[in-house]
Amino acid sequence: MTSTATIRTPSSAVVVNKIGHGLMSMTWQVVAPKSDEECFETIKAGVDSLPNGVKMFLNGGEFYGPENHMTANLDMLSRFFEKYPDYTKKTFLSVKGGTKANERVLDGSAANTTRSVNAVIERLRGKKKLDLFECARVDPKVPLEETIGVLAEFVKEGKIGSIGMSEVRAETLLRGHKIHPIAAVEIEVSPWEYGPEQQAVIKAAKENNIAVVAYSPIGRGFLSGEIKKFEDIPETDLRRYFPRFHPDNFDKNFDIVNKLSAIAKEKNVTPAQLSIAWVSSLGDHIVPIPGSSRKDRTLENLAGNNVKLTADDLKQVNEVIDNATFVGNRYPGDQKAAFLWG
Repeated sequence: MTSTATIRTPSSAVVVNKIGHGLMSMTWQVVAPKSDEECFETIKAGVDSLPNGVKMFLNGGEFYGPENHMTANLDMLSRFFEKYPDYTKKTFLSVKGGTKANERVLDGSAANTTRSVNAVIERLRGKKKLDLFECARVDPKVPLEETIGVLAEFVKEGKIGSIGMSEVRAETLLRGHKIHPIAAVEIEVSPWEYGPEQQAVIKAAKENNIAVVAYSPIGRGFLSGEIKKFEDIPETDLRRYFPRFHPDNFDKNFDIVNKLSAIAKEKNVTPAQLSIAWVSSLGDHIVPIPGSSRKDRTLENLAGNNVKLTADDLKQVNEVIDNATFVGNRYPGDQKAAFLWG
């Protein structure tokens, strides 16, 4: 039986597949985004693999596109739902926004939050309801009450289904939840990103019936083991800019891949499936959203839902994680500028 999770919106409890689908890589490329044909085939394959009545959690973004077309992700989704209207009822669409128009500059003001939500709705062209909206980061210059207050009005008016938060500490999540019920919180969780911050958010979310949307559960593909050296990363791949992939750090960080791969081999699953299953095991309210722009990779990721980890399996994985040492920051450049753990 397919494992599921529940997203509790103000109007209903939505049953989604325990593993969702991150769509960023489809359109945010150094070079041209993937073709509609490839994107559509990938999304459809994932949704079609689910039982009737279980929705796929799709995660998109207002700014998931190249500099000259930042709304590429939304435009692609609009075309998808226009071509396949039956899939509107089979999917739960979450979109991150909250940056200035056509910029990746954070602005949580009431005016820009209003602009961002309206822009997302406009780009979707009525082809799919915005089930959940989340500001990508918390703007430290703007009171949380102002930002969430605007989003609460959109929920009240029925223009969005629910509110999410992203890259926040447990304390911030609880503050936001007091202003208006938060349906989901999105944070990075994987075998190489599971520290006190993640654990606190997961616990607080559990206690308050908030879903945890876990992005990059395979460490941006690093933990899949398919990239064995820096040179394996295509020159047009954004991961070349992430510190943990840099040549000076790559080999040191690869030790955890070797150890997880050995455990995965014993279970006859892929390292990616093992990582996804481990993240999923952290709670029945957790929805890993591995990103993929390929049909075969998406189906492999979703098959992680069928991986059952025994107590001994979890002990082995946890021992690897507890003894691992990682070199390099989560994001390129100034980590404060990335507004992590707002």
